[in-house]
Amino acid sequence: MKKQEFIDRLRLELSGLPKVEVEERLSFYMEMIDDKIEDGLTEEVAVSEIGDVNNVAKQILSEIPFSKIVKERIKQNRKLTGLEITLLIVGFPIWFTLLASLFAVVISVYASVWVLHVSLWAIEISFIIGSLAGIFGGLIWTFAISMPTGIAFISAGLVLSGLSIFSILLCKSFAKGLLKLTKGIAVFIKRLFIKKEAK
Repeated sequence: MKKQEFIDRLRLELSGLPKVEVEERLSFYMEMIDDKIEDGLTEEVAVSEIGDVNNVAKQILSEIPFSKIVKERIKQNRKLTGLEITLLIVGFPIWFTLLASLFAVVISVYASVWVLHVSLWAIEISFIIGSLAGIFGGLIWTFAISMPTGIAFISAGLVLSGLSIFSILLCKSFAKGLLKLTKGIAVFIKRLFIKKEAK
C-alpha cells in the first residue's frame, strides 16, 4: 500500500473524530512513513511496518479521551424540533426507565466479571499461604511430633505450590483478557459516538 492510500484510508476511519485530532494523527503517521523512507525503505515496506489501517485507527481511538469525542458529537448535532421535544418529555417515564434498566444490567454484568477476577486472585493467595503453611508446618511437625504426619503436611504444601503456579498463570491470562475486553468495550462505545463522513 502506498503512503497516500494509507493516509486516505486512515482519514476515513478517523473521520468522526475532532478535526484537530485527526490532522495531528495523520501528520504524525506521514512523518513516520517519511522517516522510514529516508532510512532506505520503500514506500510500501514503510507503510507495512506501521501496520493495518484498522488496527492503527483502533489504537488512535483508544487513546483519545471520551470527553473530546462527545464534545465533537454534540457540536455537530442539529436542533430538535418542537414535536421531538414533546415526544421526549411525554415518553420520558418509558425511555428513561428502559435506559436505566439497560445501564444497570450492563454494569452488573461487568462488575460480576471483575468480582470473578478478584475471586481468582483470592484463591491464588490462599494456595500460596496454604503451601507455605503446609511446608513449614510439616517441617516443624516432622521433627517435633510425628514424621508421617509431617511428611503428609509437606506433601500437601507441595501440591498447593504446584496449584499456585498453575493458578497464577490462569489469573494473569484472565487479567489480560479482561483488560483487552475493557479496552474493546471502550473503543466500541467511542465508535458509537463518532460519525464517519461519506467518501
